[in-house]
Formats: sequence, structure tokens, C-alpha cells
Amino acid sequence: MTSGEFTPPFDSSDHLAHAIAELAIEKKASGVSILDVRKQTSITDFFIICSGNSDVHVKAICDSIQKELKPPTKPWHTEGVDNRRWVLLDYVDVVVHIFLEEVRDYYQLERLWADAETEMVKAEAKTEE
Repeated sequence: MTSGEFTPPFDSSDHLAHAIAELAIEKKASGVSILDVRKQTSITDFFIICSGNSDVHVKAICDSIQKELKPPTKPWHTEGVDNRRWVLLDYVDVVVHIFLEEVRDYYQLERLWADAETEMVKAEAKTEE
């Protein structure tokens, strides 16, 4: 994806969730998953959960998402940007959780929301022609 490919506003929270997941994949985030929590809660529609392998990597994933999703699509609230262990970007209908791998293993959000429909997002293999 190139800068500016995501032109806000998004037509649905599903579209926004998938765009954010793709941006995380582009920054080599691991374990990228989209949890559809619409049946479990009214606080949001989707959680995006992903991991970085260092605090610098967590920040790079966070920065990329915020840079590519230019205003008017900007987070309503952010948490953890300074400590870079668990960064939360709240886009109201989509909440992004970017973890250090060991912190993700400790909190196990996917287990807490086990009833949610979960989609694992994988990088698409690019073929050379």
C-alpha cells in the first residue's frame, strides 16, 4: 500500500478494520487478528490485535496506522504510546491493540473475547510476473 491509498471516511467499520489490519501487516506485525465483537458488546464493533517484536516495532506499527489513516480518520483516544508495551488506538467502532509479544501472551485478549468471530489476517504472497 502506498501513502494516501486509504481515503477516509470509510464506508463501514468492517472496511476500516481490514484497512488497519493490512497496515499492521505491512509493518510486519505478527499474529494480526480481527475480532468481530458486535454480538458481545456495544462499546465497539471490532478489535484488531497484533504484536511487535520490540518496543520500537510496536511504535512503528502504531505510527504507520496513524499516518496512513489521515484525518478525518484519526483515533478518538490513544493509550500506551509512551511505554510501547501495549498501545491502544480507539477509532470508536474499531479498537486497535498493538502488543509486545510477551505482553500479549500475558493478557490473552483473544481468550477473554473467545466468543467473538475471529479472522486471522495473513500477508498475501506477492508474485513476480
